[in-house]
Amino acid sequence: EGVQGLELSLDPDPCLPKPIPGFMKGDKIEEQDPDPSQPTQGRMKGDKLEEQGPGPEPAAPQQPTEEEEALIEFHRSYRELFQFFCNNTTIHGAIRLVCSQHNRMKTAFWAVLWLCTFGMMYWQFALLFGEYFSYPVSLNINLNSDKLVFPAVTVCTLNPYRYTEIKGELEELDRITEQTLFDLYKYNASNTITHARSRRDLRETLPHPLQRLQAPPPPQGARRARRAASSVQDNNPQVDWKDWKIGFQLCNQNKSDCFYQTYSSGVDAVREWYRFHYINILSRLPDTLPSLEEDLLGNFIFSCRFNQVSCNQANYSHFHHPVYGNCYTFNDKNNSNLWMSSMPGINNGLSLMLRTEQNDFIPLLSTVTGARVMVHGQDEPAFMDDGGFNLRPGVETSISMTKEALDRLGGNYGDCTKNGSDVPVKNLYSPSKYTQQVCIHSCFQESMIRQCGCAYIFYPRPQDVEYCDYRKHNSWGYCYYKLQVDFSSDRLGCFTKCRKPCSVTSYQLSAGYSRWPSVTSQEWVFQMLSRQNNYTINNKRDGVAKLNIFFKELNYKTNSESPSVTMVTLLSNLGSQWSLWFGSSVLSVVEMAELIFDLLGITCLMLLRRFRSRYWSPGRGGRGAREVASTPPSNLPSRFCPHPTSPPLSQPGPVPLLALAAPPPAYATLGPCISPAGSSACPLGEP
Repeated sequence: EGVQGLELSLDPDPCLPKPIPGFMKGDKIEEQDPDPSQPTQGRMKGDKLEEQGPGPEPAAPQQPTEEEEALIEFHRSYRELFQFFCNNTTIHGAIRLVCSQHNRMKTAFWAVLWLCTFGMMYWQFALLFGEYFSYPVSLNINLNSDKLVFPAVTVCTLNPYRYTEIKGELEELDRITEQTLFDLYKYNASNTITHARSRRDLRETLPHPLQRLQAPPPPQGARRARRAASSVQDNNPQVDWKDWKIGFQLCNQNKSDCFYQTYSSGVDAVREWYRFHYINILSRLPDTLPSLEEDLLGNFIFSCRFNQVSCNQANYSHFHHPVYGNCYTFNDKNNSNLWMSSMPGINNGLSLMLRTEQNDFIPLLSTVTGARVMVHGQDEPAFMDDGGFNLRPGVETSISMTKEALDRLGGNYGDCTKNGSDVPVKNLYSPSKYTQQVCIHSCFQESMIRQCGCAYIFYPRPQDVEYCDYRKHNSWGYCYYKLQVDFSSDRLGCFTKCRKPCSVTSYQLSAGYSRWPSVTSQEWVFQMLSRQNNYTINNKRDGVAKLNIFFKELNYKTNSESPSVTMVTLLSNLGSQWSLWFGSSVLSVVEMAELIFDLLGITCLMLLRRFRSRYWSPGRGGRGAREVASTPPSNLPSRFCPHPTSPPLSQPGPVPLLALAAPPPAYATLGPCISPAGSSACPLGEP
């Protein structure tokens, strides 16, 4: 008898409908007869279900009957995305990547060409952005012509004044200085020189005496090399005076550190030493001094005219400088009616006749004869040391001016300040306008107060701060000269802190000189001055000087900075480069942005799908096979059992082997099934 064998097939169970592979955009679902012999094929989105015959309808979920679109949809692969982009973009050359896809050589050629062009364009973009963010400026020069406001003019006598309150101390300083000159150089300045012991006692009344110091001799090799390099025989007598240095000693508070402030010139040493002691004496003047004993204007200025009109007292203001003496500023900001120049030339400016003789002032402090003059703006202080010039007696000096304005760009385009409010230095010259010199002097004074404990008398001081005096601050000289070294090397940071102002008005000066008065006219000129101004002097020509200041022309130059590359220029250059390399527009840039966005979206979705398949999905592969292998046969689904619809056939011959294969994973639920008994599902666990 033949043994009836059962053959198990791995084909899908006809009891179950085949799973739907997936819905694609544009597919429709067609209804079919759920016949087990004809399993349901993949139904796409948009397919309609058509009834093919009577029969019981399975209880299936309702499927969409019309095409639906999501809010955001992405392409299924990079290839599909790039094909869509190359077929629809407005960028030139991209479509060649698709049209020549059947020719790999052309595709590679156009791909390399497209990428090289893309790289060249963005290299140009990098250069354009680098130029823009370097913030270059262009200098615009404009020539204007209009009536000009005449600048302020400050004139000083070059004679430091002897105040009554400190006159005795200054006379004592003069006697000590004369005695010092005799001890060092055997120069008898007067007939009041006393014997040696009294001279020593006199010099010991002042601290920091002036001394003669022996300079260290140069090395023997350097001396021999210097003689060998000299081709001319030195016939001058060899004396040891040239090896001397003159100076005075300065020490700190506890005398632990001292140094000599030395000078190679005796004249410079005496002047600086006298100036140092004069500052200490001058700082003892009371703050409530009712008057600085201002000289009458007529004693210094014989005549003053502007635009052929005589000046009056309302046209000038007075202040005293510790070194330059009485100073007068014409046409400053206190003048109610500023002078205006409507015509150029010497007759339409300021004309001054000055008295330059030396009275009983301080000859050891001021060694120059004449007057000090400075031209500056109305709202700027007069820094006579920095920007002034001297007038020569017996000479008519004519100063012609040209105005020049400079407007700098601040912010990213330049390191300048508009009004100094953003500079970390307090303006001690307030309410004067901010200038770089104002800031630098204020910075030095702040450092002087912070490190030395007192204020330098040449600069304004804050309230409740005393001027330096070695009677109260015995080591301020040591601190001051050390601070000067740090200031010159910018270790104080004043030149870094004090930025340049964004708006600057300057006056370019050119001078001309002539002898005044002439030989033929000097007699009657001096006669008129002596009768009207009580001018009496032995050497008449050394006591007067004339000054003319005027505009050379009313044309003035304005230098203004403007950005070389603006945002409009940058966009124009970027568009030119884009059109040059790709021949496209701004919308093409949007297309590129959309491509990048789609690339990022697809990449994120693919990574998310891979992550879910690895960590969130149930086990597959070997894990599922092991689960099925461990399941008892009685618990296998009915699809693995033979259906009794066809009786078993007996065939002679050997018993065929069972064609067993690994069954699919045992899912918890299965689809509908048609059983012989007519039930809608195959019961689990039944053979």
